[in-house]
Amino acid sequence: MGIAVLHSRALTGMSAPEVMVEAHLANGLPSFTIVGLPETEVKEARDRVRAAIQNSHFEFPVSRITVNLAPADLPKESGRFDLPIALGILAASGQIPAAPLAKYDFAGELALTGELRPIRGALAMTLGVTRSGRAFVLPAANGAEAALVNRAEIYAASSLLAVCGHLTGIAPLSAQAPALSQPMASGYPDFNEVKGHASVKRALEVAAAGAHSVLMSGPPGTGKSMLASRIPGILPEMSEQEAVESAALLSLNGNFRPEYWRRRPYRNPHHTASAAAMAGGGSNPRPGEISLAHHGILFLDELPEFPRAVLEVLREPLESGAITISRASRQVDFPARFQLIAAMNPCPCGYLGHPTGKCRCTPDRIARYRGKLSGPLLDRIDIQIEVTTPAQHELLGPAGGEASARIRQRVAGCRQIQLHRQGKANQALSSKETEEYCLPDTAGITLLKSAISRLNLSARAYHRILRIARTIADLAGATDIGSQHIGEAIQYRRLAQL
Repeated sequence: MGIAVLHSRALTGMSAPEVMVEAHLANGLPSFTIVGLPETEVKEARDRVRAAIQNSHFEFPVSRITVNLAPADLPKESGRFDLPIALGILAASGQIPAAPLAKYDFAGELALTGELRPIRGALAMTLGVTRSGRAFVLPAANGAEAALVNRAEIYAASSLLAVCGHLTGIAPLSAQAPALSQPMASGYPDFNEVKGHASVKRALEVAAAGAHSVLMSGPPGTGKSMLASRIPGILPEMSEQEAVESAALLSLNGNFRPEYWRRRPYRNPHHTASAAAMAGGGSNPRPGEISLAHHGILFLDELPEFPRAVLEVLREPLESGAITISRASRQVDFPARFQLIAAMNPCPCGYLGHPTGKCRCTPDRIARYRGKLSGPLLDRIDIQIEVTTPAQHELLGPAGGEASARIRQRVAGCRQIQLHRQGKANQALSSKETEEYCLPDTAGITLLKSAISRLNLSARAYHRILRIARTIADLAGATDIGSQHIGEAIQYRRLAQL
């Protein structure tokens, strides 16, 4: 009786492969079949589509309906195929014209009333649609998100009836206005609220400037979590590409909000998180915490309380900036260029070295507690510092340290030096690039040789000290790395030798 072909999108990791939705109506006993490797949510579209078509004042065909989602070997999941399936049936039955369908990609979940509900992954799908040269029709709730993609032609609709009105020309939809490029969203806690901790603030400034990972160790109540929550406020503003990558990952989990555009992610999972929650996973893999923190901060409080298997997941992404999720039927890659900030107590009770002397932990208990963190993981954490209780006069005095805005200016300037010199942050330098860009002067080499022999530094620790020293020199505006820069960098590794 009729056939119609539409374009839609699936989601596989960060990519959104094209899906052809073919609707065919034939004579025979009335039936409604969806083929093309649909998962349960897609199969249930039969009931949603039937009710939505009828409640939108169209006639549901009494025919043998077959909907094919091609390619057949690509798994299809979620309710985003409701809208193209409904439009295909209406076009195949002659209730709307079929010719305009070729100009668009369609995605949207239908309510029984015919209203369009928001979908996840709209930003990733929009990137794929834009490359195809077609316009994108999707739910109104996703319009602002999709409009963040440059050169995207977006039509946001509230219902199936509104989409049909646009395709017939009776009530054309207005194209979604392009989103204006916004500066970094405000609202981060400010460093000027932190009393004392001058040396720790300096270490965190170095970490932010070079994108280095940090481990803070100290008794409870010394301000480790407070300091960590303020790091996003001193990071440089996100570039357009960074913002799109970060937003697309958050969109895959349905967590992105347009008002947070160009805002650095700050992820703070509880220590009961599983390895799959940290790395990502599922039958249709979704990004985990390390990918959701892409171009932002992953803060792990009470680090030794995380299961060891969960922490070991961090080892490869800390080096490569990406993670591959492998399943029997598919393999997907997610970016994971995050900055790890971790905090821990020095012992099980937390008061080892505290001025009150109330720690009663035995050396064996302390060794077991610290042994929860593997050597390879600690070796990958660039900066490892102690956070002590501020002096009494600092606690009782007024807050009034340097504001985050001023620190961010220095950090942004330092990051620009790195991008101009090598095209990336110092933390991301390879071994070969480290030898090229981070070679110290004669005095620095002498000091580094002494540190290697006395502290038994690994090759990885040696390169990390060089990268930290390069960042310290960049903050100081120095072209060459001197002994003072090497000396400060070595101090930031002292916890690793305990």
